Amino acid sequence: MHSYFVYIVKCSDGSYYTGITNNMERRVAEHNSGLDPFCYTFKRRPVEPVFSCEFNDPNQAIAFEKQVKGWGRKKKEALIADKWDDLKPLAECRNGSHWRNWGVGDVNDVIM
Repeated sequence: MHSYFVYIVKCSDGSYYTGITNNMERRVAEHNSGLDPFCYTFKRRPVEPVFSCEFNDPNQAIAFEKQVKGWGRKKKEALIADKWDDLKPLAECRNGSHWRNWGVGDVNDVIM
């Protein structure tokens, strides 16, 4: 059975890159070698691995990678810090226009 890893590396500019691989050591070395000038990490080397999660099912790994790629910096940093309980509150909308943030009477103001 093969293992697949969803990983996050921290780039030299402080940004994060999320990917998937079946060999962590090789993949981090590839990022740092700069083989692909079109890769996100090419101009942000060196990179340092800060998170990985192992999967046996490649479809689950791909789904998790896509999910994490859609997250903002704070959620990724909670994941890196192993603060899984912080993920749900960080996912909640804090935008003032979100319906949960409307006061009583605001609904009528928006509808009418």
